[in-house]
Amino acid sequence: MRLDKYLKVSRLIKRRTVANEACDGGRVMINDKVAKASAEVKPGDVITISFGNKEVKVEVLDVQETVRKETAAELFRYL
Repeated sequence: MRLDKYLKVSRLIKRRTVANEACDGGRVMINDKVAKASAEVKPGDVITISFGNKEVKVEVLDVQETVRKETAAELFRYL
């Protein structure tokens, strides 16, 4: 799955366009490498997102095309 879509589906970022802009700005990394919005995400990857002075680091546990709001948190785990 594309990185920008995963960020939206997992609800780490609210909108796909915002996720796209974060990727274009170099604020999203997969496994310590700056990632484009089109990068493939798979279970086991570590995603780091920089929000200003705050950094969020998560491990991808599962990749699904659609998911309910209640179960979105099961797609990743905070590190």
